[in-house]
Amino acid sequence: MTKIKTNTERETTSLAGELALLLKPGDVITLEGELGSGKTTFTKGLARGLGVKRNISSPTFTIIKEYEGELPLYHMDVYRLENSEEDIGFDEYFDGNGISVVEWAQFIEEFLPDERLNIKISYIDEHKRELEFTPTGTHFKWVVNELMS
Repeated sequence: MTKIKTNTERETTSLAGELALLLKPGDVITLEGELGSGKTTFTKGLARGLGVKRNISSPTFTIIKEYEGELPLYHMDVYRLENSEEDIGFDEYFDGNGISVVEWAQFIEEFLPDERLNIKISYIDEHKRELEFTPTGTHFKWVVNELMS
């Protein structure tokens, strides 16, 4: 586990943009954090790093939003699937050509791949956040090491 503190929204999006450059098709990132902690802000930075031009917004009511960039971005907010066992084709995304970002991933734990990068975002104050990176699998350990160097 690795922790990084950011002091501004710009630092948070910049960190996410740097992370994007280390990812490959089929990578899955889970984002954990309270409402307003910065999960969508982080995803905006990741999208920018992937070359996505469209505006990123939370997919709360649609569950999954797809964005085209140098790699596709699949942004999922699975909060509404709490207490549901519905599989809406997660494998097609997780095994696909893009990067999957899953907010509230604990609600679909049984569908998540074993290898992924879990990121917990904690609210410190209006601008500051603490991001805790927990990689599972060799690839994501490499990704976090590269991000820290």
